[in-house]
Amino acid sequence: MKHLKFTLILVCSIMAVNFSKAQTIEDGKKFLYYDKFISAKNVFQQLLTANPNNDAAAYWLGQTLIAPDEDKDIDGAKAVYQKALAANPNSALLNAGMGHIELLEGKTAEARNHFETALSLGGKNNVEVLDAVGFANGDFDSKFGDASYAVEKLKMATETKKFKDAKVMTDLGDAYRKMGDGGNAQAAYQEAMKMDPNYARAAYRLGRIYQSQGIAQEQLYMKYYNDAIAMDPNYTKVYWTLYQYFYETDVVKSAAYLDKYLGAKGSDETNACFLNAQMKFAQGLFAEALTSSENCISASATPYPNLYGLKAYAAVKLGDTMNAKNSFEKYFQVQKPNKIGPRDYATYASVLWGFPGNEAKVAEYIDKAVSLDSVNSNKAGYLKWLAGEYLKKKNYAEAANLYGRVISVKPNYSNVDLFNAGYNFYLSDKYDSSNRYFTLYTEKYPDDILGYYMLGNGYSVIDSTGALGLAIPYFNKTIEIGEKDTTKPTTITRLKVAYKFFIGYYFNVKKDKDSALLYVNKALALDPTDESMISNKEFILKTNPNAPPKQAAKKPQAPSSPKKK
Repeated sequence: MKHLKFTLILVCSIMAVNFSKAQTIEDGKKFLYYDKFISAKNVFQQLLTANPNNDAAAYWLGQTLIAPDEDKDIDGAKAVYQKALAANPNSALLNAGMGHIELLEGKTAEARNHFETALSLGGKNNVEVLDAVGFANGDFDSKFGDASYAVEKLKMATETKKFKDAKVMTDLGDAYRKMGDGGNAQAAYQEAMKMDPNYARAAYRLGRIYQSQGIAQEQLYMKYYNDAIAMDPNYTKVYWTLYQYFYETDVVKSAAYLDKYLGAKGSDETNACFLNAQMKFAQGLFAEALTSSENCISASATPYPNLYGLKAYAAVKLGDTMNAKNSFEKYFQVQKPNKIGPRDYATYASVLWGFPGNEAKVAEYIDKAVSLDSVNSNKAGYLKWLAGEYLKKKNYAEAANLYGRVISVKPNYSNVDLFNAGYNFYLSDKYDSSNRYFTLYTEKYPDDILGYYMLGNGYSVIDSTGALGLAIPYFNKTIEIGEKDTTKPTTITRLKVAYKFFIGYYFNVKKDKDSALLYVNKALALDPTDESMISNKEFILKTNPNAPPKQAAKKPQAPSSPKKK
């Protein structure tokens, strides 16, 4: 009996301890606030399992599933809401949650219906429901959300009796910010901090406003980020933002913030191994980054896909092209297609270029990089790289096509861009295409001799006998510009070519000996030692251009077009 009594007491004690540690909706919301998604999910799931009719647990479980910036489980959250709504269709929170999912899916009409239903069920003074509707529409991740609608509903929440909720006020700031109203956003964030001086999210959001305005506001946004840390050292978002901010410019600071982030996030950060390996890469420790990524892969039954990408980039830095190729192939197999970025495709293409026979695949990946990248200079860079590789192989036609695409993706293309396209088309004997780009050159740079010079060469090949005189206006313009300043060696070369064209044109086509001699003398004035000009002058002086073809067999010719040897 004594043993039985002891056992009963022990069981009751255990139950009492478990009951005292039973977690609540507020516990789960706190985990969610700190981006501890695993812990938050566990709390809400346990509460929902204990009571399937707990609509608050279902709502917050769904919110937890769609909260991560990456890897949102929209389908999972939708399933949670659908199941809960089937049992409790009159839940205002669940209707708001389903509306949030529909916004993420782009179903704006259905979402609005659910929001209005939620508001009708919850009543006009239900702050929690008003916030749920406002947050869904003001959410930065919901591109279909109606920011004005969010502001309207969140303002209604703030106008309720005895309102003092820093979260709702910060959500209002987010909605204003999404609407492009930075002034009201700032005011809302500052009001939230008055309501709760330890609400780090509001200070963090203020920092984000100023960071969006560029480096000139660095002092301000760093102030608010530091304020957020002082308010609540466990608020993980600020550490994550600062880790990313310094990643490219100050790896020492970046590493320090990563350590703080991982310390605050704890076991909820499932990618800690990857992040530490990635930091090795940022620090230039490529061999260590490679080894660390391999160790992370070996230690996990389902490795984080980015580990294969990190391994590939580290191998590229180490010159281990075979390892890089294999790692990129694995990365492309396991990573979600929408997570593969333009830089990934471009870098993989540069690796594949070293393995003959992959030219078509390289072109495919460069095309993907161009289509995915939103920065025009990056698009141009991908195309220029491949064009340069084709130039090394003297494949001028492919290079020309790629340089032509550079101009199509680069609104403010330069004279160099136009030259690269035009000259490589010229070298590949595609004179019409070459002339098109050099015509653009003369339109954009009308005082530059180069465009007219290349047009003269291009048209002199098309009109090889000179009978049509197609090259005349361009070589005339070459001479007009060139004779103004003959101090540059390139100008002298271009003038010589233009003079030689007119020598041949006037002697052979127009039968005008005096005009031909005029251009011979111009050429000799530039270079009295030019043996070809000396010979031409001697020939012209003693030859009748109207003589029968036999006597004029050695007549002066227009120069051949300048080709790369």
